[in-house]
Parts: sequence; structure tokens; C-alpha cells
Amino acid sequence: MIKEVSLDEAREAVAQGFDSAVGHAETAAVLGEQLGVAVPCQRVTVSLEKGEAVLVGQYRGPRLLEGATSLPEGATIKWYLVTVS
Repeated sequence: MIKEVSLDEAREAVAQGFDSAVGHAETAAVLGEQLGVAVPCQRVTVSLEKGEAVLVGQYRGPRLLEGATSLPEGATIKWYLVTVS
């Protein structure tokens, strides 16, 4: 099941603890700035079992500049909670 969630709901989800699977440093920094927590850059493979969920932040905008830590003008992040059924 895929459910679009608000930024506040995304923040609530990460407040319960999380592991990062964000593979690019700039993307991790921007997601962390939005969520209010440090999001480590970790290139890992993710496998989910039935009943497990993952929070997905989909960046939409121009290519992030090297060293970016915040959203550039016109960019957005859509948040999704994906649960394996």
C-alpha cells in the first residue's frame, strides 16, 4: 500500500527511529533539513517483509548542487509511506 503523507506525518514516522537508505549526500542533507533530523548517506539494499513499512521522500526539482543542504527554489519533496501487504 502506498499512502502520500504530510511533512508532519513524515516527521512523526522518523521520530520513532529509522535506518537511512539514501544514497546521495546532498539528498540526505536536504531530506534531513526537511525532517529536522540527521539523515545519513548510506547506499544499502532494502528488502521489506510483509507488514513492514518504509518512508519515501521523492525529490522533485532541479539537480541538487554539490554541497546543497536545503531545497532550491521551486523544488519540493513528496512523502510516501509504503507498506508491504
